[in-house]
Amino acid sequence: MNILKLEMLSKEAFAPFGEVIEIEGSDWHPINGGTTRRYHHLAPIDAGPEGGRPGISMARGQAFSYPVFVSMLERHPAGSQAWIPCTQTAFLVVVAPNGPDGRPDETGLRAFRASGSQGVNYRAGTWHHPLTTLDRQGDFIIVDRVDGAPNCDEADLRATYLIDGSLKGA
Repeated sequence: MNILKLEMLSKEAFAPFGEVIEIEGSDWHPINGGTTRRYHHLAPIDAGPEGGRPGISMARGQAFSYPVFVSMLERHPAGSQAWIPCTQTAFLVVVAPNGPDGRPDETGLRAFRASGSQGVNYRAGTWHHPLTTLDRQGDFIIVDRVDGAPNCDEADLRATYLIDGSLKGA
């Protein structure tokens, strides 16, 4: 069995795959007469070069607990996809680079634990695991292309990977 060790999600570690959406460490400016801090443009929205339409949706993810098994990934070739927790729910972020054959490069597979105050924005074409909330059900805002054009590829992995919840380097 292949074991994937978790990394804590950080902007630097996730940069090859997209953006981490979080207030911590982000620039802000006051709005609404100084009563609100706006953390502006935390991630770009990519709806594709052919004029795709971005939209905002919501999802309710069921609770998972360790161990989690990863045997497939998906990607959205026509635009980015952001997942932003509304309920302070931690979730798994599993990603892989694109291989030379267009499939996920399993040698570069990485697993992150996102805190309930972090979201992610997967760049267009980034292979990632479907939403996997940890310990309890969670509600999420999704920002992605919603015009009905085909925008989801799935790939079964050549191996199954186990995430037991242990941190890399621990």
